Amino acid sequence: MFDLDKWQEIFSTIRKNKLRTFLTGFSVAWGILMLIILLGAGEGLQHGTENQFKGDALNSVWVIPGKTSIPYAGYNAEREIKLRNEDFEDIKNNIRGIENISARKYLNGITRVGYQDKTGSFGVLGCLPDEKVAEQIEILGGRFINEQDIKEKRKVACLGRDMKIELFGEKNPQGEYININGIPFLVIGFYMDEGGDKDVRRTWIPLSTHQMVFGNPNYVDRLAMTTGDATIDEANIIVDQIRSRLASRLEFDPSDEKAVFIRNRAEFYQKFASLFAGIKIFIWFIGFGTICAGIVGVSNIMMIVVKERTKEIGIRKALGASSASIIGLIMQESIFITTIAGYIGLTLGVLLLEWSGSLISGSDYFSNPEVDIQVAINATFLLVITGSLAGLFPALRAANIQPVNALRED
Repeated sequence: MFDLDKWQEIFSTIRKNKLRTFLTGFSVAWGILMLIILLGAGEGLQHGTENQFKGDALNSVWVIPGKTSIPYAGYNAEREIKLRNEDFEDIKNNIRGIENISARKYLNGITRVGYQDKTGSFGVLGCLPDEKVAEQIEILGGRFINEQDIKEKRKVACLGRDMKIELFGEKNPQGEYININGIPFLVIGFYMDEGGDKDVRRTWIPLSTHQMVFGNPNYVDRLAMTTGDATIDEANIIVDQIRSRLASRLEFDPSDEKAVFIRNRAEFYQKFASLFAGIKIFIWFIGFGTICAGIVGVSNIMMIVVKERTKEIGIRKALGASSASIIGLIMQESIFITTIAGYIGLTLGVLLLEWSGSLISGSDYFSNPEVDIQVAINATFLLVITGSLAGLFPALRAANIQPVNALRED
C-alpha cells in the first residue's frame, strides 16, 4: 500500500486522464453528498417533530370535548359536549392506571395582563397541580400551583419565561402583583416550557380561582393526565375506559370520536418514530443506490484503464510480476479515487447541512439538520468497501491477462 513506485504510477495515470478522473470522482462525490444531505434532512425533520412533543409528557393523555356527529338517545347531532368538575372527579376516582391528572380552563377573548406601566396580551389558564407533570413544566424560580392554592382559591399566578421577561425584564417577579383584566394576582413563580413560544407567553392560576373569578364555575375545557409506565396498549385501554365513562355520563355514542377527542401522545410518538425509521431506511436505500451508480462508473473507468494498459500488464507479467501485484495496483488506484472523491462529498455535505441549519433555525417542524459521527464513519467504511468492489473486477481481469495474448494486442 505504501510502495512508492505504485503511487507514482497511479498519479501518473491520473495526470494523463484528468477529465476522466474528475468525472469519475464527481459521480462518487455526488452520491455521498446526496446521501449526507438526505440523512441530514431526515434528522432535521425528526428533530423538528420531536420538538413538538417536548412541551408535554410522552405518556400523557388529553381529553378535549367537541361536538357529536351521531344522533344518540333522542339527541340530535352537532350537540356541544361540555366537561364538568364531576366528570373530572369521576375519571380520577374510577379509572385505574392514571398517575397524574389535571383539569384545565381557558380565558376566552382578549386578555390583558399588566405590571405597572407595562401591559400585553397573554394566555391565562386555570389548572390543578398535576398540570406541571403533564405539561413538562420546569420551574425557574419560585413554585407552581399547589393544593392549598386550589382549596383557598388564592389569586396567585405562575408566569411563563417570555411573559416574565416582557413584564419584568431581569427583575425577580416573585411577590409582585400583576393585573389580569383589572384583577390583581400575586406572582409565585415563573417557568420554562419546551412546547413552543405560546407555552411561555401565558400564566397558570388555580382552577378554582379561575372558575370563581372568570365565570362558569362548574365547567372545565380540557383534561390532562399521565399514565405512568403503562405500555401503549395499556394506555389505549385507559383511553377506551375514559371514553366509555364519559359517553355514559354525557350521553353520546361511545363510537363517536368527534364528541370527545382523546389524544394518546405515546401512541402518536410511536407512530412518528416508526415513520422516521422507515424514512431512514428509504434514505439509505436511495443514497446507496446513488453511490452504487458512481461506483459502477469507477469500475467502468478502471476496465478502460486495464484495456489501455493490456500490453504493459502483459510485459509486467512476462518479467515476473505476480497476479497479486497487478490486482493490488488496480484496486489501489480505484480505492484512492473513490475515497478522495467520497471524502470531498462527505465534507461538502456536512458544510451544506451546517449552512442550511443556520438559515432555518426558527422553523417549528425542521431544526438542527445534522449527521452524527457514527453515520460519517459508516459512510467512510462504505466508500472503502465500494471502492474495493469497483476495482476488484477490473483487477481480476488484469490478473488473468496472458503475456502472449497481451503482446499481440493492437
